[in-house]
Amino acid sequence: MGVPVVSINNLTKVINGKTIIDDLSFDIYPGEVFGFLGPNGAGKTTTIRMIVGLISMTKGEVIIKGKNVATNFEEAISEVGAIVENPEMYKFLTGYQNLIHYARMVNGVSKERIHEVVTLVGLKDRIHEKVKTYSLGMRQRLGLAQALLHSPAVLILDEPTNGLDPAGIREIRDYLRKLAKEEDLAIIVSSHLLSEMELMCDRIGIIQKGKLLGVQTVNEFINGDEGLLISFELENIEKAVQVLNEQYQNYSFRMNANCLEIYLEKNEIPILNKAFVNQNINVFAISQKPKTLEDKFLEVTGGEQLG
Repeated sequence: MGVPVVSINNLTKVINGKTIIDDLSFDIYPGEVFGFLGPNGAGKTTTIRMIVGLISMTKGEVIIKGKNVATNFEEAISEVGAIVENPEMYKFLTGYQNLIHYARMVNGVSKERIHEVVTLVGLKDRIHEKVKTYSLGMRQRLGLAQALLHSPAVLILDEPTNGLDPAGIREIRDYLRKLAKEEDLAIIVSSHLLSEMELMCDRIGIIQKGKLLGVQTVNEFINGDEGLLISFELENIEKAVQVLNEQYQNYSFRMNANCLEIYLEKNEIPILNKAFVNQNINVFAISQKPKTLEDKFLEVTGGEQLG
């Protein structure tokens, strides 16, 4: 996967003798959207605050583009763009004036770069209008433009779709995927909207009670080692269950209306279909049931809601 942009090694935070973050280690690579998931109070925001140097770490290190956040803060943080919840803008100024104002605080941001970023986030046609006329989704995009002005290597977004309607959520999701690809950015997104994370992220890390439960690609995480969830619509479900119990005891299954849902490998589907037909059980339909990130998340965290 190449050289990581962000390396988090044995990150630990202890407050008043209580371990809030417990020995987290993971890497984030250029061009990927990394989802940081966990129930409320699991430690997501505390971890993000340590990554960007807003709070100190008790133990461990955060390395951004080879620079240590604890010992070389300014250089490390110059590689970071971040939005925590809703970006704050001057509503009486235009989008462009807001960016010019911000660019004055950062070294080396040219007019060309401002123009490039405005195009990148799709605000070219509206950038000279006042921010008070912008929708929430457009303000989020202006916030993204601001965070990208200094060409960071990593973009950190805490709940970037908060308060957006479904169209706005989709818009931000599409732009984040585009940014990761076109700017070769590493993007860290913390969110509780599981269906969105499933569509937006390449890999996810799940945190619970300060511990990292694992980091996997979205697909690996959802489908795990259980194979595909295949639904058989059958004429005689009781007889089919009998066939499974007698001949295929190692398959896990559940009944759902007039269907049997069974975890199978792809090459096992025709074998089972044949077994049903041989027992004169009519098979009306075979389909793959999509498992969702939500199902898997609740399974992994023991049913703890995201809140």
